[in-house]
Amino acid sequence: MPDTAALITFAALSFGLWITPGPNMLYLVSRALAQGNRAGMVSLIGCQAGSAVIMLGAAAGITAALLAVPYAYDALRLGGAAYLAWLAWQSVRPGGQALFSPRPMPKEPDARLFSIGLATAALNPKVALFYVAVLPPFMNPEAGSLFLQAIILGSIQIAVCTLGDAALVLGAGGVARFLNARPLWMAVQRWVLGAALGLIALKLATDTRQ
Repeated sequence: MPDTAALITFAALSFGLWITPGPNMLYLVSRALAQGNRAGMVSLIGCQAGSAVIMLGAAAGITAALLAVPYAYDALRLGGAAYLAWLAWQSVRPGGQALFSPRPMPKEPDARLFSIGLATAALNPKVALFYVAVLPPFMNPEAGSLFLQAIILGSIQIAVCTLGDAALVLGAGGVARFLNARPLWMAVQRWVLGAALGLIALKLATDTRQ
């Protein structure tokens, strides 16, 4: 099992993953604003189930396979950078919507909310990139079963993101009302979000495999 310092560091990195906006966050906030907190929480359960699918895949050896195939890591890294750059442009482009801007969405039953949330997270390149790039350095062959270590670390990531997303869903309405009443704050939020996404995309694009 990883030592305490490694677990704390990984939890901090997991928080960094959560605070970086991506498909999961955009979907959860949109759903909570359009259909209420309950729909947002059902969607959240689906998203975390999708994250668990990715985590179990990584624990079973997908991470090692990707790192072993020539150019697979670079392809995923550059694809993720392009995706984040596209999200940055969507945030700052003329007529673009902010993260907490209400979006018209049809009301969906619980099963549909769960399945869309699961698919959104399972196909989320941000989560896949996190496991490919961040998980392996924390897996120590001398600390016991690599599979068990991956499960423990992945569970920490899911727990951190679940708590953060739950707070986001429950507070989405209040934050949206605050920002919609203050147009300047709305503009600042869009540009700060776009700049953060752009910088992360640049960092990801210029990183090299160690």
